[in-house]
Amino acid sequence: MKKILLLIFISLFYSSLPAQQVHEPSSKNHPEWSKPFPPFRIVGNLYYVGTADLACYLIVTPKGNILINTGLASSEKLIVESIKKLGFKLSDTKILLTTQAHFDHLGAMAAIKKATGAKFMVDYADAQVAADGGRSDYDMAGKVSVFKPIKIDRILHDKDIIRLGDTELIMLHHPGHTKGSCSFLLTVNDQKKNYRVLIANLPTIVTDKKFSDIPSYPHIAKDYAYTLRSMKKLKFDLWVASHGSQFDLLKKHKPGDPYNPAVFMDVKNFYDYLEELQGEYDKKMEKG
Repeated sequence: MKKILLLIFISLFYSSLPAQQVHEPSSKNHPEWSKPFPPFRIVGNLYYVGTADLACYLIVTPKGNILINTGLASSEKLIVESIKKLGFKLSDTKILLTTQAHFDHLGAMAAIKKATGAKFMVDYADAQVAADGGRSDYDMAGKVSVFKPIKIDRILHDKDIIRLGDTELIMLHHPGHTKGSCSFLLTVNDQKKNYRVLIANLPTIVTDKKFSDIPSYPHIAKDYAYTLRSMKKLKFDLWVASHGSQFDLLKKHKPGDPYNPAVFMDVKNFYDYLEELQGEYDKKMEKG
């Protein structure tokens, strides 16, 4: 409890500082991160409102909506326009979530929180990074924030449930990529059938350093191992991820395509991807 209160205090402190200097890292090598992509309905009440690669998800409920991830700081306008194109209102956003506390997923979070008054909820292990704008990130730590610090309203732990209207999300703690990377499981219905949906944060290795050379994250190797084991046990009907490229978004859905949840039901590809990541992890471990 003391740790939770401390993290909330840190979040209030950083988010209340006047006009903090934010230096978002260059994304010129990733033009797909800011390339617009037409919003569309994935399945049931789950919609895609992100860019060509930075995945953002809108979950619509009778009691308001949930937005997961916001992309770069410059993505704010794009997300707002995407939500409007789908026929929904940004002001109906009640809950904000993220799959990882990196600038390419939290860049516009503070701005959207301010515009909507929505509650921001984050995995406990990413709470400090979200609160200080990335200063304490184990791989990108610096003297300035890489995204605007975000006030935290609720700290989440493994298997916590987020409820809004008729929707329940289960947060799954999947650390490694960041200390508090997480995935979400939910059940949706499109009047034809129920679908168990996984919004996955895949455990890609972000650091070039040896795991043993990261004193700010001494249990990183154990966290990656845990996440790989955990994700291999997951059962679901349909999956998407933090990056469109990770679940072949551009191949599965072309602008203007009709509603077709089946294209996202390639469960085997998810497990195949995990095997590739397991191989990368094993090679990393061999180096120390």
